Amino acid sequence: MNKKLLQKLENIDEKLKDLEEQLSSPEVLQNQKKLQEIAKKHKEVSHLSKLYHEYKNVLQEIKDTKELLKTSDEEMKALAEEELESLQKREKQLEKEIELELIPKDPNADKNAILEIRQGTGGDEAALFAAELFRMYQRYAERKGWKVEVLSLNPTDKGGIKEVIALIKGPGAYSRLKFESGVHRVQRVPETESSGRIHTSTATVAVLPEAEEVDVDISPEDLRIETMRASGAGGQHVNTTDSAVRITHLPTGIVVSCQDERSQLQNRAKAMRILRAKLKDYYDRLEREKIAKERKEQVGTGERSEKIRTYNFPQNRVTDHRLGYTSHRINEILDGDLDEFIDQLIAKEHEEKLLQSN
Repeated sequence: MNKKLLQKLENIDEKLKDLEEQLSSPEVLQNQKKLQEIAKKHKEVSHLSKLYHEYKNVLQEIKDTKELLKTSDEEMKALAEEELESLQKREKQLEKEIELELIPKDPNADKNAILEIRQGTGGDEAALFAAELFRMYQRYAERKGWKVEVLSLNPTDKGGIKEVIALIKGPGAYSRLKFESGVHRVQRVPETESSGRIHTSTATVAVLPEAEEVDVDISPEDLRIETMRASGAGGQHVNTTDSAVRITHLPTGIVVSCQDERSQLQNRAKAMRILRAKLKDYYDRLEREKIAKERKEQVGTGERSEKIRTYNFPQNRVTDHRLGYTSHRINEILDGDLDEFIDQLIAKEHEEKLLQSN
């Protein structure tokens, strides 16, 4: 393990003691939010402390076992060699576990995800691709045991989707799906193309952490709420009642709307969930840009304007441009088998965060 990481661990027991004192202080005990924050931090530091002490013990055992290799007793020497191999494997394993614990945690990692897919360039073909992407994420959610709740849906009359917003509920939903934000590109021959020419179409994907009411402070006077009659597919209630809701957040200009439910109250509740997520994302991005400017660095990759992945049907390939990695399993991937990409993206993020923390 490198020296900088070891230096971070030297005062781990002092940090743990300090957190334990904070947990017993009357001031913290009276503040439920603060208590939860410190309890979570204490759990993380406690786990890291145990790993570090085990790591130091293993290093000492390795040192002692190497001394045994100097013996002239061949049987004892053989046992020591076997023990040393096992200890060195454990040393490497503990190093990896400690490195992961030292990586700065994403505060949104445990949250549900708001998934937003929009038709991009390419007309009807782009709308059909947007629908395929939504099905891909639905299938991925099924594989993970997550639940999908559609918050807003704007379909086309040809089976495509202009826009869909859905809530993905489940452990790890945001931490895994956040890598899907960006422009997805498809290359294939549309069914309507008689000459067999390959078309390129796009769809945009945005993944936001679901925001709780405590995450974003929204003043009622900052909202303009309008009601109107729903339009498009939706059953008997369409165009008969003012059930559709549009909410504008005046300070930021962010607008959300919802018309899928029969009641105005339900549409308003769904629209507020979407608005909270969009506002949290907006303020988080402002903070990231501020920090980046102060450090004279770029904000980094992952912006929604970036082309992140290409799905090429004629060549049966899917290429992730951030990884420079191509898979020739397009049907399986569109059926929700996304882990070969997401696992690599998580590993890449861990590597980058570890370098930044050194």
